Amino acid sequence: MTQGSAAGPGFDILVVGQAGRLGYEAALFAASLRRFSPGFAGRLVVAEPQPGPLWPRDPRIRCKETRALLEDLGAEIVPFESRHFGHAYPYGNKIEALFALPEGRPFVFFDSDTLVLDELSAVPFDFDRPCASRRVTGTWPQIELYGPGYTAIWKSLYDRFGLDFGSSLDRSEPDEYWRRYLYFNAGFFYYRCPQTFGARFLNYALTIRDDPPPELVCQSLDPWLDQVALPLVIHAFGGGRDALEAGWLDGRTTCHYRLMPLLYAREPDRVVAALETVAAPNRIKKVLKLHEPFRKMIFHGQGAKLRAMFDRENLPRKEQALRNQIRKAGFWMR
Repeated sequence: MTQGSAAGPGFDILVVGQAGRLGYEAALFAASLRRFSPGFAGRLVVAEPQPGPLWPRDPRIRCKETRALLEDLGAEIVPFESRHFGHAYPYGNKIEALFALPEGRPFVFFDSDTLVLDELSAVPFDFDRPCASRRVTGTWPQIELYGPGYTAIWKSLYDRFGLDFGSSLDRSEPDEYWRRYLYFNAGFFYYRCPQTFGARFLNYALTIRDDPPPELVCQSLDPWLDQVALPLVIHAFGGGRDALEAGWLDGRTTCHYRLMPLLYAREPDRVVAALETVAAPNRIKKVLKLHEPFRKMIFHGQGAKLRAMFDRENLPRKEQALRNQIRKAGFWMR
């Protein structure tokens, strides 16, 4: 068993950075990592897709100030090739970026729109048993009136890859309720080897995209493909929903904020305080201000005004309703 708390520098952190929003988010992630996780002694790798036929425009981080800040914060900007996804499915970056990491070295992948809040080296990762984010809602599959249900759809995928479907179920949840089935947000995931994990993730994702079981005929895979394949990969490698004690990631140690308006509207006070602490130094501020949502929300006070509109104890149950309220108030941006 490889425990993160004992491994010290023995695991890498991977985020994707590219032109536009993801580059600025990667810089904010790196700044929060250095500020709140001084004990992390591993590599921070910012994987950068390279120009090629799958990108109509150069996807690399073009802002010189952002690149300089990332390097100043100790991030390694590492290129990777987009061979299967690219512009048509940018969420595939998180799959193909895994091949930029060395074989046999444990890793934790984070979406770039994540803020580090506390010491990551204290998280009790068991890199032999992968896990992913359980801060997720039942976004897939969308059950049609006369179509197959959750069991038929998910079982068809487990059967396609020769996996044991029954052992993936949470039998404390009722049949045909989405939480009974293994489903994660792909905002973080980890394993002992990025090459092994990446190869399986890529194989499953391409198979589902190019040759789906008949039970998926009514189901959209855009943007859900990565989140459909991910639980199958985690199950195949012996992981699951209980592989990491709840409350560490997407809790006391990290926050997957998604977009600045959502952070200010719904996240706890400690997340806002951490964000504004990280963004305050001039060398970081001058880069973050180049991105309009960061500039307006963090530095021009729009985040505080938006936050005052909402009671964190009484938020809309569905995220779409929250987004609609933010749009109506004129504060939506991404």
